[in-house]
Parts: sequence; C-alpha cells; structure tokens
Amino acid sequence: MTPTLYLTRNGLLEPLGQSQVFAYLRGLSSDYRITLITYEKDEDRADAARMGAARAECERLGIRWLPQRFAPRPKIVAPALSMLRMIWLVRREVKGQGARLIHARSYIPAAVALIVGRLTGVPFIFDMRALWPEELITAGRLRRGSLLHRAIVAAERACLRRAAAVVSLTHAAHDHLNRIYPSDMAGQTVTVIPTCADLARFVPAEGRPDRRVIGCLGTVLSGWFRLDWLGAFLAFAAGRDPNAVFELTTRDDPARVRAALDPDGRLGDRLRIAAAAPEDVHSVLQRQTASVMFYAGGQVSELGRSPTRMAEILGCGLPVVANDGVGDVARIIRDYRVGVLLEGRELAQMQAAWDGLLKLLSDPDLGARCRQAAEEVFSLQAGTRAYAALYASRTGAANAVLAKEMVTPCVD
Repeated sequence: MTPTLYLTRNGLLEPLGQSQVFAYLRGLSSDYRITLITYEKDEDRADAARMGAARAECERLGIRWLPQRFAPRPKIVAPALSMLRMIWLVRREVKGQGARLIHARSYIPAAVALIVGRLTGVPFIFDMRALWPEELITAGRLRRGSLLHRAIVAAERACLRRAAAVVSLTHAAHDHLNRIYPSDMAGQTVTVIPTCADLARFVPAEGRPDRRVIGCLGTVLSGWFRLDWLGAFLAFAAGRDPNAVFELTTRDDPARVRAALDPDGRLGDRLRIAAAAPEDVHSVLQRQTASVMFYAGGQVSELGRSPTRMAEILGCGLPVVANDGVGDVARIIRDYRVGVLLEGRELAQMQAAWDGLLKLLSDPDLGARCRQAAEEVFSLQAGTRAYAALYASRTGAANAVLAKEMVTPCVD
C-alpha cells in the first residue's frame, strides 16, 4: 500500500472533520497507508469516549492518527507557532513513514507541504476548500493590502504554482483563479470536488413533522454568515405561520446566537438552539421541513464556498432557502428546483421567498428532486473516486492510467 500523509488544521472530532475528512479517508484507506495529522479543540480532546472511538476506528482502517492540540490564541502568534511545529512534524512523518504524497487541506497545511516538499521532494495536493484570503477580508479579520494579506496571497500563488494538483470546491472559484492568476494556473491540474455527504446516512425520513420546522445547520457566528438575514427571515416566517418552530443546530454559544436572532424574545421557546454530535446530525435534519443558509453573497470570498450543510440537507430530501452569489449554490437550486433564493430583507422580498417555499413544499416530487440533486452533485462515492484518482496519478500507482479517467468533478 502506498504511504501518504493527510494534513488538516481541523479536528477529526468536529462535524466538518467527520464529514469532509474522515468520510473520504474511509474509502481511500483500502488502497493507501495513511498518516493523518489533525488539530483537535480542547473540548473535543476532553471527551475521552469520543477520542477513544475515533482512535479505534482509525486503527480498524489502518490509519495512523496523530491528533495535535489546536491553539487558537494569540490570534496571529498561535497559527505561526503551530505552522513551525507543523513543518517539523510533517517532515518527520514524511521521512519516517516514506510518504509519497502529502494531501494538504487548506492554506496553512499547503504552505507547510510546500516547504516540506522542497526539503524532501515529496509532491503535495493543494486542497483549497475555499478562497481563504477573501474569506478573512469578508469576515473583517484581514485588511486588503496589509502586510499579512500580501504574505498570504504570495503563499497562495506559490502553492497554486507548485502543487502537484489543486482541488477546488466550485467551478466559480476555479474560474476566478484563472482570471486573477493566469500564469500561476497555467498547466495546473484542477479538479472540482464540492463538499460531498455520506448519502447512505443522510436520507429522507419516512414521514414529515405535523408542523413546519425551519432549521439552520452549522456555525452562524463565523463573521461570513448573514445573521441579520436569518433573524429577519425567522421573524417573518413566525408571523406567517404561528405554529412553525425554528431549530438552529450549531456549536456556537447559544446565548450569543439567541441575542443576535431574537433580541426582543418574541420567538421565545419557538426558537431552539442546540449542538448535535456529528453522528446525530442526520436525525436532526430528518425531523425538519426546510433549512435556511445565508452567506455574505456577492463577495469574492463566496465564489469558493460549497456549504457542507447543503449536501446533507438535500440528501435528507429537504429544500433550502439561500441567497445568490455563493459558489454554485444558486445554479444548483435553479437547475434542480430544490429551494428558493432570498434577494433581500425588504418585506416584498421576504414574502416572495416565503411564497416560493410554500409552493415547493406543496410539490409531492420535491423530496425526490432534493435527493436526486444530492446524489448527482454531492455523492461521497464520486468525491472519493476523484480523490483516489488524484492520489494514483500523483504517486505513480499501477492504476494511475485507469484512475486518471476517473478524475471527474462531482458537479458537471
């Protein structure tokens, strides 16, 4: 089995780590001897039962898991120190395990893989996930043109130019990179793999709730989620349907979320805010009617966004209420008729979106269409095959020729 190394600053115990890291590695582990380096948050490390279960699962799959402590503060110093230690750790593991490929998830791991690759000659995959510099600017955490911004952009261009292959979440981001970095992207292999979901687990429920349950899944305090739109839409929906309830499934601080969405307390106990373990998320979705997600659309940062929650929501047969300008989201909604697009916070715009949602919910074929969209766009199997193809073609595996034919994006 070909030895490889997978590097991510996300935690394996996080929902994202389970759905967008471990889900793929389960399939890849049958052909590759994987060393996995993750960065776990303190609250997850303290959960001995879940840490033990994850370690046992890795051992069963033959994955060598090296969980590290995620240190978020000080904000600039901590990532810098983490990066220095990461370089030492990755170089040690590459040499010790004889890794023939580094799979770097996002920018800091890619910069580390670039440095280690120059030292060892081992190629790396730059799995971009999203346009990180633009996301930081949108969230107000980075100033365009600052010294730090210029450094991140320089690293981005170097990684794009020197990576053995690049993975983008969306076609919109790929097109953007070709426009702004034509020389760095020239001749580069780019595969589009959106955030896929385990559709064997995220399946439609046999029945639907007696009253409307409008959900929202994932973080909303990130800085690039439109909390004002979410609050306005929930308030509007509450006025139009007195029996509707609203479920936010998030690891964000419930008190802060409630204060932002319902400052006057009008929703009261109709607004439910709670976290859910990754293995329980599908059960939460299956008791809902529709799900809402509003990002800072219209920003360059949003071209690279492929919301994990959309794959899971559609897999459970639910429509989405979203906004335009977010990766390939609007195109998927329009092409498959699996949701509505909210155009703004004006009363008429809210009414149009609400009417559109009610019309969709009255369609007996809606659940089947949502499921079809999930299978055609967000299939975990297709995503795993695409990654396997990249691995094979970049490690010179015996099946590289066959694998190269399989390098197809999840989105046509």
